[in-house]
Amino acid sequence: MSDLTGKLLIAMPSIGDARFSRSVVLVCAHEPEYAMGIVLNKPIGDLTLPQLLSQLGIEQDIKIPDSAVLNGGPVGTDRGFVVHTDDFHCEGATLAINHDFCLTATRDALVAIASDEAPRESVMALGYSGWGAGQLENEIADNAWIVSEPIPDLVFGPGHDSKWTTALKLIGIDAARLHSAGGNA
Repeated sequence: MSDLTGKLLIAMPSIGDARFSRSVVLVCAHEPEYAMGIVLNKPIGDLTLPQLLSQLGIEQDIKIPDSAVLNGGPVGTDRGFVVHTDDFHCEGATLAINHDFCLTATRDALVAIASDEAPRESVMALGYSGWGAGQLENEIADNAWIVSEPIPDLVFGPGHDSKWTTALKLIGIDAARLHSAGGNA
């Protein structure tokens, strides 16, 4: 299977793991040994970015929108990950996902978001989604995920409740017509 870095994974009803039900995941890294991504549509309760910054003692020099902090996945839930545009870079810490998206997992990204040096767009997640060697490829072969191209509005936009249906619509699939019994052509 080709490199899925920078692609979207859209969970199918047959996913078989409640943690990923109706999830939309941005694949941040895909190597033969592992894959790593961030779930883009699962907010953590009512936790907002300004609240998280306050809890971490990060001074807010600018008005921060009340954007939701996301549950990026079940792995490393005590770690923060910021998906952002390419206008912010932290030497040795920022991973370029593709020409539209980067990932930074250091406090520097949060400090930048709270200042005049914020990236144009960003989303904060706690935790990530991870797969071992061949695991993601097997899940795709088992019809657990559909692979798609991401668009910035879907990655950074609000409307977490509708991101799954929106992602499907963008590739011409009506969510109401999906069912859990997949097939192969």
